Amino acid sequence: MIDVGRPVWLLDVDGVLNTVRPGWGGPPRKALVWSGADNTSYLMRWAPALIDRIRALHAAEKVELRWCTTWCPDADRLERLWRLPELARGLHADPMPRGSDCWPLKQQAARSVLAEEGRRLIWTDDDALPPPGPQREELTARGRALLLAPRSARGLQPADLDLIEKFAEGRRLPTHRVAGRHRHTVD
Repeated sequence: MIDVGRPVWLLDVDGVLNTVRPGWGGPPRKALVWSGADNTSYLMRWAPALIDRIRALHAAEKVELRWCTTWCPDADRLERLWRLPELARGLHADPMPRGSDCWPLKQQAARSVLAEEGRRLIWTDDDALPPPGPQREELTARGRALLLAPRSARGLQPADLDLIEKFAEGRRLPTHRVAGRHRHTVD
């Protein structure tokens, strides 16, 4: 049986969780994470309070987290780093395209959640969300999707998690709003 009440949260990493200045009222944590995709270690910098809050939303079954990132092939390393359970992967390409070449795959993953699974959608990505127009309107029609594009240097902030929690609970959100430099869209 498909759980249509709990939204699927497609979660990007770089610019969303891994950021230059994550804030959240404390110093960021840092660690090197090896990527098998290109045999390189990358510096991850994140706000522990952000990861704690994401973990709590998932544990309380308010959202179903799915990786939707070029990190999908190496997501097990992130799960260990951030003490997350094994999460589903929204992307399965091999090899995984990088940068804007990956955006169509991410957009297809979002459409699949809404159309094929009939689930509500939360999508957090700093650069792959479609711009205002028909593609974005298709995703946000009837209030079934919350799209958040944080500033890549800051990533998700407490106000973003407040919106995510409200959306997960089924509470009504404004249709279009720019809060600081964070964009989100709900119809």
